[in-house]
Amino acid sequence: MVLFRRLLGDVLRDQRMQRGMTLREVSAEARVSLGYISEIERGQKEASSELLASLCTALEVPLSAVLREVSDAVALEEAAVAATRIPVAPTRVAPHGDVVASAA
Repeated sequence: MVLFRRLLGDVLRDQRMQRGMTLREVSAEARVSLGYISEIERGQKEASSELLASLCTALEVPLSAVLREVSDAVALEEAAVAATRIPVAPTRVAPHGDVVASAA
């Protein structure tokens, strides 16, 4: 299952690290507790739209850029999940109760 909050956390952490910022610096700039930001980055908490806007401002990255990057990551994960699914032949239950493969 693709979890938006985990992918959002990955993107936010990557953005923070690319800028060489610590959690403490982002926390002070965004006025959000360090622990809460850490939980968001680990995908354990959902970020509200207001909180996400504050984090993006602190990171000096447009919200649209973060959402675009998360959207791309979601698409990649969905494709990976779809590629690992094994197609199953349709089945039907015969009148006497046996399960038989249907002709495709």
